[in-house]
Amino acid sequence: MTAINPRESLDRALQEVLDEVLVLGSMVEEAIRASVDSLKQRDIKASGKIYANDEVINEKHFEIEDRCITLIATQQPMAKDLRLLAAVLEISTELERIGDYAKGIAKINALMGDEPLVKPLIDIPRMANQGLNMLHRALGAFVAGDVETARAIPLEDDQIDSLYNQVYRELVTYMIDDTSTIDRANYLLWAAHNLERMADRVTNICERTVYMATGEMRELDRRDNDLDLFEKFNS
Repeated sequence: MTAINPRESLDRALQEVLDEVLVLGSMVEEAIRASVDSLKQRDIKASGKIYANDEVINEKHFEIEDRCITLIATQQPMAKDLRLLAAVLEISTELERIGDYAKGIAKINALMGDEPLVKPLIDIPRMANQGLNMLHRALGAFVAGDVETARAIPLEDDQIDSLYNQVYRELVTYMIDDTSTIDRANYLLWAAHNLERMADRVTNICERTVYMATGEMRELDRRDNDLDLFEKFNS
């Protein structure tokens, strides 16, 4: 009987964990996509399913967390393995939080009840599509250990912020012009804010990818315009 090589056994277990992260990522991507679609179509029944399905996402997150802790406790992983497992623990939490944003958008749709949208949704679906594209590529970069891609993706966060600012300005204008739209406009602002935060979570995933591959732990460049503002006043 051939003895099982401990290194091969650990490598296999680590690959299985990475596969599960991709499964969780797919679940979260679908939840965000469906939550925005249901809001756009005012399909409250679909939103109810998304809201209830958040528990499945939570369970998958806990499964991954438990698997990582078990491997750390029983397999004596090396330093690089520990970085990978630490990154997985963090990334699975980030994904669970993004799932919460989908749940939040589903709740917003239900809270609006039978009220029509204050305006057709254009930029909010754009935010979702851009954020989901970033998320999908970030997870691919993590599994592949692609540091270059992980460093590049956060630079796209400005696009999400610009769309959010556009949504904000437009909805505030609606509220000023017609106070009867305040509640409905605020609901859409909450939805847009959830999508803006999703992009920030994607940046956190990219930071963990860099940490896993290089051991370097620091914030990645998000082209924060606030720094330009302070430099302007200090010049």
